[in-house]
Amino acid sequence: MGLTSYSRFAGCGAKLGPGVLDQALCGLSQRKFPGLLADFSRSEDAGVLRLDDERALIHTVDFFPPIVDDAFTFGRIAAANALSDVYAMGGSPSTAVCLVGFPVEKLAMALLVKMMEGGLSALDDADCPLVGGHSIDDTEPKLGYAVTGIVHPAKVWLNNTIKGGEEIILTKPIGTGLITTAAKAGKASEEALTAACQSMSFLNRTACEVLRRFPVSACTDVTGFGLLGHACEMASGSPCNIRIDTSAVPLLHSARDYALMKTIPGGTKRNKSFRLKFITGEKTADEDLVNILFDPQTSGGLLAAVKAGEADAALQALRKAGVPAAIIGETVPGAGQIELT
Repeated sequence: MGLTSYSRFAGCGAKLGPGVLDQALCGLSQRKFPGLLADFSRSEDAGVLRLDDERALIHTVDFFPPIVDDAFTFGRIAAANALSDVYAMGGSPSTAVCLVGFPVEKLAMALLVKMMEGGLSALDDADCPLVGGHSIDDTEPKLGYAVTGIVHPAKVWLNNTIKGGEEIILTKPIGTGLITTAAKAGKASEEALTAACQSMSFLNRTACEVLRRFPVSACTDVTGFGLLGHACEMASGSPCNIRIDTSAVPLLHSARDYALMKTIPGGTKRNKSFRLKFITGEKTADEDLVNILFDPQTSGGLLAAVKAGEADAALQALRKAGVPAAIIGETVPGAGQIELT
């Protein structure tokens, strides 16, 4: 029996559905804290607290059940996914704390050791030390990390501060939810699953470091809400729309095949029901393509808005550094919606 056999949400990305925590916090508030640059009142990837003129702390946490059977790979993906929120804010990870749920009477401790080994490999690649953690005896395995990072307070990337005259860069192909869901059903090819695992295991560190050299006005990472869900967050409240060229969006190997086979994660339907009303042009796109664009990702790429005159140079720099990036759209005058072409 593999790790994903214990997970009710395997293949559904790193989030259970849009707005779950938002609903719990809706109407709640906290007192004002000096230096707090981002908190739960905004749909940001992490919280940010200004320490002084040169430093701000980034705080984030993420954990989820296994999406792949291999314990080492799952551990690495879990760490890469948590680290990604720091990179999405333009920062560098400083320390990590591990969160573990594990059915100690059902699974061998050797599996947890492998999960931790995979996590440590990703943290090592991020130059981010593991400083501790907390574990519980749970009914299914879960793994994640709370990560602290550092960023200059004047150089924080927020996710909904797009401007006119920009191009949208995506640094990883999409389709991990479709592929891991197909794998759980025994339908995914080894080639497709390997490609998905490699993508999810690949840190967003290099993409962040390259993009810091360019005028980035807004950035997020593509995770459980899917490409379109996170694009909607970027456009929300903006005097701009984001126009996405659907033919330019890079897809993982066989992702379209599994969309045609209707091996759709449950998160896709939740994402569509929550965000479809903010999107135009979906009626001219085929249903399978829309499902791919709403596919919940785990440890997906960065989605960044870069000044149009600098976007091509940024793209070339990313590709030269080994990041499989693509320009997938642009900002245009509008009212905070997504246009599909």
